[in-house]
Amino acid sequence: MLADYAPVAPLAILAVGVAILVLFMSRLLGPFKPDARKVAPYESGMRPIGPAVRRIPVQFYRIGMLFIIFDIEVIFFLPWAVVFRDMGWYGLSVMGVFFFILTVGFAYEWLVGGLEWE
Repeated sequence: MLADYAPVAPLAILAVGVAILVLFMSRLLGPFKPDARKVAPYESGMRPIGPAVRRIPVQFYRIGMLFIIFDIEVIFFLPWAVVFRDMGWYGLSVMGVFFFILTVGFAYEWLVGGLEWE
């Protein structure tokens, strides 16, 4: 089974090698003259106001992770919908359980205030 992926290995090695070569050559041959203006944070041509690095609330990351989790779970609905008629009642019941668990998780996050933004 692993032998089926053997032709992909040289291609992956070649792709990584070309990427490293391009990065090395651009650093070697390209202009590199950093100054204060070039390394300053860019804000639409305006002078930066405040520090460039600001603390981002944990709530931002929590909502982002919840979005990713629920988005990935919703992706499972498409293959199920494609083969729905072939699976019959068994497929409907399994997806019903999956949807119930998804709904309980969403309701829990809603009730504990995980989706509230301050």
